[in-house]
Formats: sequence, structure tokens, C-alpha cells
Amino acid sequence: MEYTYQYSWIIPFIPLLVPMLIGTGLLLFPTATKNLRRVWAFPSILLLSIVMIFSIDLSIHQKNTSSIYQYVWSWTINNDLSLEFGHLIDSLTSIMSILITTVGILVLIYSDNYMSHDQGYWRFFAYMSFFNTSMLGLVTSSNLIQIYIFWEFVGMCSYFLIGFWFTRPIAANACQKAFITNRVGDFGLLLGILGLYWITGSLEFRDLFEIFKNFISNNEVNLLFITLCAFLLFAGSVAKSAQFPLHVWLPDAMEGPTPISALIHAATMVAAGIFLVARFLPLFIVLPSIMNGIALIGIITVVLGATLALAQTDIKRGLAYSTMSQLGYMMLALGMGSYRAALFHLITHAYSKALLFLGSGSIIHSMETIVGYSPDKSQNMVLMGGLTKHIPITKTAFLVGTLSLCGIPPFACFWSKDEILNDIWLYSPMFAIIASSTAGLTAFYMFRIYLLVFEGHLNVHFKNYNGKKTSSFYSISCWGKEGQLTMNNNERASFICKKTHPYRIDRNVKKIMRPFLVIPYFGTNKIFSYSNESDNRMLFSMLVLVLFTLFLGAIGISFNQEGVGFDILSRMLIPSLNPFHPNLNNSVDWYEFVTNATFSVSIAFYGIFIASFFYKPVYSSLQNLNLLNLFAKYVFKKIIVEKIVNVIYDWSYNRGYIDSFYEIYLIGGVRRLAKGNSFFDRRVIDGIPNAVGLTNFLIGEIIKYVGGGRISSYILLYFFYVLILLVIYYFSSFVLMF
Repeated sequence: MEYTYQYSWIIPFIPLLVPMLIGTGLLLFPTATKNLRRVWAFPSILLLSIVMIFSIDLSIHQKNTSSIYQYVWSWTINNDLSLEFGHLIDSLTSIMSILITTVGILVLIYSDNYMSHDQGYWRFFAYMSFFNTSMLGLVTSSNLIQIYIFWEFVGMCSYFLIGFWFTRPIAANACQKAFITNRVGDFGLLLGILGLYWITGSLEFRDLFEIFKNFISNNEVNLLFITLCAFLLFAGSVAKSAQFPLHVWLPDAMEGPTPISALIHAATMVAAGIFLVARFLPLFIVLPSIMNGIALIGIITVVLGATLALAQTDIKRGLAYSTMSQLGYMMLALGMGSYRAALFHLITHAYSKALLFLGSGSIIHSMETIVGYSPDKSQNMVLMGGLTKHIPITKTAFLVGTLSLCGIPPFACFWSKDEILNDIWLYSPMFAIIASSTAGLTAFYMFRIYLLVFEGHLNVHFKNYNGKKTSSFYSISCWGKEGQLTMNNNERASFICKKTHPYRIDRNVKKIMRPFLVIPYFGTNKIFSYSNESDNRMLFSMLVLVLFTLFLGAIGISFNQEGVGFDILSRMLIPSLNPFHPNLNNSVDWYEFVTNATFSVSIAFYGIFIASFFYKPVYSSLQNLNLLNLFAKYVFKKIIVEKIVNVIYDWSYNRGYIDSFYEIYLIGGVRRLAKGNSFFDRRVIDGIPNAVGLTNFLIGEIIKYVGGGRISSYILLYFFYVLILLVIYYFSSFVLMF
């Protein structure tokens, strides 16, 4: 096994073979490389599967032996600086490697079909494989410089993937926004690394933690400066994990392909910030002010993400704000020192949110067959509804992910979120009340998404792209041809193509006459195509994630064995550089657990009930009750809907006005400052020498016509010119003296 550890440095570089092969193929055989693009999915999945098996094997060995392995080799050495590269294999590395590879494999399988129509298919898999290499290199890094290098590689891949459809201006702007926002945090991270090296003289984690602890205990370092360095390290995590106030890039990042959102914006890249704080927790925990700051940023992000998700109409942006809120829970747990709870929720949330994003991709594909390829329509939940009959497997998978994220037992996120909520009550009752209330908001906005998408009737309005109603609505059908739906007065429909002869339905479609959407225009011809379930490869990834979402919470459940409580997650966390891991004697008081869980689940069900009250179509049948109608008309409508709901809706729909604030005061301020600097440069810096030159030119022109050819006259004029300059010089010197 030692031999396996020694050569485990190759783990991050195995997926790198795919972009290398694609790049070589584009240089030598560009036409063949592009034409055989479907070939690149297989090596991408195969190589990442090898890494997954390797990571699982290392994790099992660590759990059994409680060992930590670190191997380094020197890169450059001189008298003042020694840089070493290597790899560190501990429990945190193993957990993150398994998470990255398992989610990555499922997303690659899903993407093989999802991106099959795209011209940049080969480019997509090259970016994805390089991103997996960067993430694996990040989690296996053994020192600060190495972790920063892969940190920047992750940001670069994120820029490429968010702007994958760079011909769309909104996608190009989104990747630039993500890149610039993350540069703010990354600059802070670099300054923090340099500051720590200046203090400790080391970049290796083990040496750094030990030296830092000794300096703090012996009071041998300026506490203010070391706190500043720790805060700058944390700034990198704030940007990467979309924490307040550097969260503004995450919802715009949804302009990339949906598999990108499932991988980097749910399970891996945004989790890199949580990983970094977990890696540096031995350093942060000796600074109470930093720990309190991490907890404060976490609770603000929890509330902000949940409130901003309430009124989103884009399904992916709603899930993005949900991701932001859940990352806030993890950051809050780390700020409290709950290392185990934070990593537990990181694992369960990654699989549940990946399931939800892949489900949203299936929904978007289904909507595209109805409303045509237009992201503002195919991702708009206002135009959805009634999809249960057409995509039942996707609906079931999405419901499982929704229930998990809401914290409903026995799904995965229930166990991890409930553990965080229990720890918050011990840390701060005020934070606990806020976090518990936000759990109810989570249930509300997640079931709002579910009900808007799957319940009721489809709300597609037959409008052309400029918003005007028209008698025809053209769309891209699921069979690749345009069809026409003729509706007669008897409300029967027949699917015919433009050539007016019966259109043959593809064999994948079971029935031509299935319950279709109620269209309010009768006696006119409408373009229509039936939505259908996604391809089997897409469904396979979703169903595997369903299994993870159903059963993964079991790794954190403590069982009693001979009076000692233990669970799989606790045993996996023992071999770690972080000394704040749980003890094997982790027996759970099940009465206390059930009491706390009852409270949290009750809040979640209350949020689900409120969402159902607002959005479930069956509520309309209850309007016949006079008492309920009276309450809704005079009390509920007047007080809540018109006042509170409108304020919350405006706050949520306008992103808390934070983007507007940045646009007006930060971006606008920088532009005004740049204009002022430009004016000063042109009018003052350049103006002074230009004015001197122009003055000399004018004086020369005047003297040219004044002179009469006598040398004595020229000498006299020169004397007066020098005299005037001397007077100006001595007068200015006299003024400056006083």
C-alpha cells in the first residue's frame, strides 16, 4: 500500500490526458477530431472512473489504518526560499476526491446526450476534463503555493465553462463577471499566503499549523497582522463559495450549460471554498475573531440566499440561490468549529443539488420542444406547469431532490442539516432562530419551484419573440421537424406536418394522442410538439443520484455497538491534519435527536404548506368556501399580499438591490474616477508641456515679425524675456516660502 501512496500523485493528472489528446488532434487532424467528437466522452468517463476507484481504495485504507501520507520533492532551493511540490493524502482529501469523481462521472454521462447537438461538444469535454484535473490537484495539494496554482486553474476553467456559449452576449458578460468577482477574493488569498510565509517562513501545511500555534501561544507575533492574514485567506473562500458580499457572480453563472451548473456550481468548484476553510481550520480556530467572522458571513449568506430565491422565475437561478444559502450553512458550521457537520452537509448537498440541476436540464430539454430554443422561455418557470404527465421520471427524481433539500427524513440532507441546526442552538440561540426560520424558507421556495414546474397546466403563451401575440408559434419539435397542430371546434387535434400529410411519430413516442396542454385559441393553426422524457443516459445519471440522495445520509448516522457510538463518516475523518475531528465515542441521545428533528421537520412542513397554499392549483377549488374566501379577500389579500409579499417579492426579484448597488457605486464610481483621471492626464499632465510648447511657438512667431534685422534689438528683447522669467521664478519661490 505504501507503493500505492507514493504514486498517488498521478491522480490529478489522469483526466488531463483527454484535453491533451484533443489538443493534439486539433493540431494534427482538426477535421477528424471535430467529426469524431462523440468519441471523446468515453475516455473522459473511463479515466475519471479510474481515479474514482483509486480514491475509494485510498479512503478505505485510511479508514482502516488511520494514516496520513505526504510526499514532497524540491522544486527550487536557495538561501532564502525553498519551494516544494507534492501531494497530501488524508481524510479530507479522500472525501473530496470521491465526491469530485463520482459527481463528475455522472455529469459526463449526462452531458454525452445533453451536449450531443452542440458544435462545441469536443471543447466541452476538454474543459470538463481539465476542470476535474484542477479540482483533484487542489484537494491533493500539500502546500500553499501549490493550492493557489490549482485554485487559479479552477477559476480559469470556470471562466471557460460559464462562457461556453460565448457568442451569446449574456453568457460572455456572465463569465467576465464571475472572473472579475473571483479575482477580488483570489487577490486576498494571495496576500494572505504571502503574509503567512513572511511570518512563519514555511508554506507546508503541517509546519505552518505548528509554527502558527506556537507563535500565538507564546505571543510572539502581532495579533492584528496575523488576524489580517487569516482574513485575507478567508476572502478567497468567500468569493469561490459565493458568500456575501462576493456572491453576485453565481446566479449569472447559470448562463453556462446545465451540466456545468450541476458539477461546478453545486458539487465541486463552489465547494472549494468550503474545502479551503476546512483545510485551514486549525489555523483559524486559534483566532476567535476570525471564527466569529466566518460564522457571521455564513448566517448572512444563509438568509440572503434563501430570500433571493423566493421570487426567481429562472429555474436555474432559483437553484443557484439555493446553493448559495446551503453553502452558507456549511460556512456557518465551520465558523462554529463543527468540522464534521460542515463536511457532512457538503457531501449530502452535493449529490442532492447535482440531482436537482440535472433534473432542471431535463426540464429545459422538455420545454425546448414546446417553446423553441430560447433560454428566456425554456428556463422560465412562469411558462411551465403540467409536466408531470410528460416527464414522470424527471418529476420523481426532482421531487426526491426537493424533499432532501427541504430537510425531510429519511433523505440525505435531513441528517446533515439537522446536525448543523443542533450545533447552532449550542453556539448562539439567535443564530439558531434565524437558521431554523431559513430552513422553512428553503422548503417554501423549493416547493414553489416544484409546483410551478410540474403541477397545473402548461402556461405557454403563444407569442413570437418580440412579445406580440400571433396566430402561429414556431418551435423546434422533439423529432427535429416543425409540425402544426390544427384544432377544430370539437377540440380534437391531429398532428400534421407543413406538407399537410400525416406526420409519422418517432418510435420513442408512445402515443400521438396524449393529454396535451389547453390552448386558448380555437379554430386556428398552432405549431405544437409533444414534450417527452429525456434520453436513457440522462435518466441513468439522475437515477444514480436519486440513490445517493436516498441512502447517503446513513454514513453520518451513529449506531451503538457495545456502548460506543460510531458512524462511517466519523471513522473516515479520523486520519486528518485537522485535529478537530469527532471522537469515536459519539453516542447519540436519540430522544434529544428526535425532539430536535421534530422541530426542524415541522418548520419544513410549514414552508411546504405555505408554498402549496400559494401555488398548488387545487387551492382554487377551496375558494368556494365563504369563510376562506372572506379571509382571503379582506384579511389575507389586504395585509399580506399587498404589503409584505410585495416587499419581499421586489427584494427577491431585484436580487436584494445588491447588484444595483455595485453597478451604481462601485462600477459607476470606478468609471467616474477613470474619467477624472483621464481628464487630469489630458488637460493637466499633458496640458502643461503642450502649453509651454505652444507659448514658445507663439512668441517665436511674434518676434519673427517684430525684428528689423538689428542684433542690438534682439539682445534687448532677449534681456527683457529673461528678466520676466526671473521675476516669475523669484515671486513663486517667495510665495512658496510662506
